[in-house]
Amino acid sequence: MSSELKQVAINSQKHDPAWKHCQMYKSGDKVQLKCIYCGKMFKGGGIHRIKEHLAGQKGNASSCLRVQPDVRLSMQESLNGVIAKKQKKQKLAEEISNLHPPPPPPVVVVVDQPDSSFGNLNTQVDDGVMVPVSEPVDLSSSLLVNHEEEGSEGSRQGGRKKRCRIRKGLNSLAVSDIVYDDSKRVNHQVGLAIGRFLFDAGVPLDAVNSVYFQPMLDAIASQGLGVVGPSYHDLRSWILKSTVQEVRSDVDQCMGSWGKSGCSVLVDESVLDDGKMFFNFTVYCSEGLMFLRSVDATHIVDSTEALFSLFKEVVDEVGVRNVLQIVTNNEARYVEVGKQIVDSFPSVFWTPCATHCVDLILEDFRELEWISTILEQARSISRFIYNHSTVLNIMRRYTYDIDIVVVGPTRSSTDFSTLKRMVSVKHNLQSMVTSEEWMDYSYSKKEEGYTTLDYISDPSFWSMCTVITHLTDPLLRLLRIASGKKKPGMGYVYAGVYRVKEAIKKELIEKKDYMVYWNIIDRRWQQLSRHPLHTAGFYLNPKFFYSTDGDIHLQIRSSVYDCVERLVPDITIQDKIVKEIAYYCEAAGDFGRKIAIRGRDSLDPAEWWSTYGGACPNLARLAIRILSQTCSLDGCKPNKISFEQIPKTKNSLEHQRLSDIVFVQYNMRLKQMFLNKEQDSSDPISYDNIHSVEAWVTEKEIHADDISRSDWMTVDPPLGNVSVLGPQVDDIEALGEGFDDHEIFDALRDANGDNNVQ
Repeated sequence: MSSELKQVAINSQKHDPAWKHCQMYKSGDKVQLKCIYCGKMFKGGGIHRIKEHLAGQKGNASSCLRVQPDVRLSMQESLNGVIAKKQKKQKLAEEISNLHPPPPPPVVVVVDQPDSSFGNLNTQVDDGVMVPVSEPVDLSSSLLVNHEEEGSEGSRQGGRKKRCRIRKGLNSLAVSDIVYDDSKRVNHQVGLAIGRFLFDAGVPLDAVNSVYFQPMLDAIASQGLGVVGPSYHDLRSWILKSTVQEVRSDVDQCMGSWGKSGCSVLVDESVLDDGKMFFNFTVYCSEGLMFLRSVDATHIVDSTEALFSLFKEVVDEVGVRNVLQIVTNNEARYVEVGKQIVDSFPSVFWTPCATHCVDLILEDFRELEWISTILEQARSISRFIYNHSTVLNIMRRYTYDIDIVVVGPTRSSTDFSTLKRMVSVKHNLQSMVTSEEWMDYSYSKKEEGYTTLDYISDPSFWSMCTVITHLTDPLLRLLRIASGKKKPGMGYVYAGVYRVKEAIKKELIEKKDYMVYWNIIDRRWQQLSRHPLHTAGFYLNPKFFYSTDGDIHLQIRSSVYDCVERLVPDITIQDKIVKEIAYYCEAAGDFGRKIAIRGRDSLDPAEWWSTYGGACPNLARLAIRILSQTCSLDGCKPNKISFEQIPKTKNSLEHQRLSDIVFVQYNMRLKQMFLNKEQDSSDPISYDNIHSVEAWVTEKEIHADDISRSDWMTVDPPLGNVSVLGPQVDDIEALGEGFDDHEIFDALRDANGDNNVQ
C-alpha cells in the first residue's frame, strides 16, 4: 500500500459549503484535507475542522489568516446554523419533557384525629389511623408563580436563570422547584438599569470589570424583587467598618509570610491635579501586595533628610528583619536617600525600579532618527484606521477582530508592542488595501488613504519594522518579566538583560552597529548592572545556573557573597552558607536527583529550593528570600484611587474615615491585580487609555466632515482573540538556557558608573 498522498476529486454529493474551499488527499484508506488558502493539512476532524479553520473560530483547529473575509463570514454563518439547530432540538426536547413532569411525591402526615386546619385534605384509613393525603398539584393552577408574568421577560431578554416556583399555601403541603438553565447572556433590562446608574453617578464604566461586580448581582438576585439597597449612612458606617475588618484580615495573612520569604517596601508617587504629591507605601511578598499607608510629601520631597526619616519610619514599621529592599523610581533625589538607607540598615538594599529602567531604554531607542521615522509612518496608518469607522470595521474583519494598536503601560511600550502587532498582521493589512471594500470607500481616495496604501504596500517599510521588532521585543519581554505579573522577577531580570544584548548582537552582527544600542542599555542600567540581588537571583536560579559554564559562575559569585554578608547578620550562619554553596555548585545530594534536575525548568526557583534544599537549609533560606522579591513598582499603583479628599478635611474623625476608605480601595484593587495575572485586552480608542495610545489613535484636529464618517455606534467591538496569531511564547520560557558569551557578561560586570546599591 502506497504511503504517498494523492489528490482525489470531491464527490458532488458533498453539500457542505466548506468542501469548496479545500482539497482532498488520500494515502491508502486515510483521508486528509488541505486548505486552499494557506495550504495547511488536516489529518483528522473532517470537514467540520476545516470549517472552524476557515471561520477563525476557536476550537480544535488553528485559524486561517489568508482566507477572504466573505468566505470567513459564510463559514461562521454555517457553523452558527449548526449550533442553532442543536439548540432548537434541545429546546424542543425540554419543552416536551416539561409538558409531562414527574408528579411530586406525596407528603404523608400521620395524625391521631382529623384536624380542621387541613382544609380540603383527603384522608384515608391505614391501620385505624387517619392519614391525610395531599391533592395532586395542577401545574396550571394559581399555586404556581405565573411563569409568563415572571419568567417571560427573562426568556425574551436571555436571563441567566429562571425559576418556576410552587408557592406554599394552606391548600398545599408539597413544594417543588423547577429550574430552567440558559446560557449566560446579558439581560437587556438589567443592562439598561446598571447603565443608567453608572451614567447618572459618574462611575467609571470599567467598574464592571471588578471581581466584586458579579457577586453583587448574584446577592441582589438571590433576594428576589423589591430589594432595598443600603443608604448613604449605611455605606459610611457599618458596611465600611465590616469591609475594613475583612481587608485587615487579608493584610494579616500577608504579614504572616514576611518572616519566611521576606518582603520589599515599594515607594510610589502620586501627583494630584493641584500639585500635591503623595508617597504611597506598599509591601510586596510571595503572598501578595498590601497597601500600608499614604503620606503627603509635598513639602518634604526635595529634602533628602526628610525623605530618609520617612523611609526609615516605614522600614521600622514593617520590621527591619523582614525587609530585603526598598524599591523606588530612578530619579536623582532617591540616589542619596538610597545611600543613607543602606548605611543606616546593614541588612537592607536600595533598588531602583527595573521596569522604569527598561522603559527609559525603550524611550532612548524611540528617539533614534531612523526608528522615529518608521514609528511615525506606522502611526499615520493607525490614525487613519482608528478615526474612520468604516475603515476600522474593514480592518477588524481582515484581522479577525484583532486590533493593531496594543495598549501598553507606557507610551514607549505601546509604540513597540503595536509595531510588533502590525508586523504580525502585515499580510492581512495588505489584503485589506487591495480589496474591493477599500477601493469603494471614498476616503481611501483622499491623501491620507493613499499614504496608508503606500506604506502598507512598501516592502522596505515592513523590512525596517521587522528589524525594530527584533531589537525591541526582548526589551518588552524583560519589561513584563521585571513587573512580575506571573512570577517574582528577581530570579530572571539578569538573564533578561543578557538576552536583550544577545538578540541585538545577533541582529546587527557588526560591533560598531550593536554597540550603539548596548551603550544606551549600559547608561540606563548602570545602577542595576551589578546589583547584588539581581546577580544573586541569576546565580541561585537553577534553570540558569546549571546551564552556564564555570568561569562565568566565578565572575558573579562575589555578588552572592555580598548578599550573604548583608542579609545574614550571624557570622556563623554566613560560614555555613559558604560551605553549602559548594554542594549547590556540584549538584550534590538532592540537588542531583533526576526529579530535581527536571524541576529546574518546571518549578519556580523559590519552590525548587524549598523542595530540594533540605541538605543546605541556610543557603535555601537565603535563596527563597531573594528569589521571592519583585524588581518593580509596576502593579503597586491601582488606577483611580483618589487622595484629594483626605487633606481637605480638618475633622479628625472624618479624616480617619477617608483614610480607611483609601485603605480599603487600595488593598482590594491590589488583591485583584495580584490575582489577575493575565492582562485583559482593552479598546485602543477608549479615553481611559489615551495616556499611552494618543499618538496612534488621535488626529491633530477633527474637522467638521470627520464627525459624519466617524460614528462610534457603527463600529464593531474589539472581540478578537490573539491566539489566531499563533502560539504565544511564555516570556520566561523565551529566556532559554545557555549563557556563554563573555563579551556580554563583561559588559554587565564592567558597566560604567558607581555601584550605588551596596
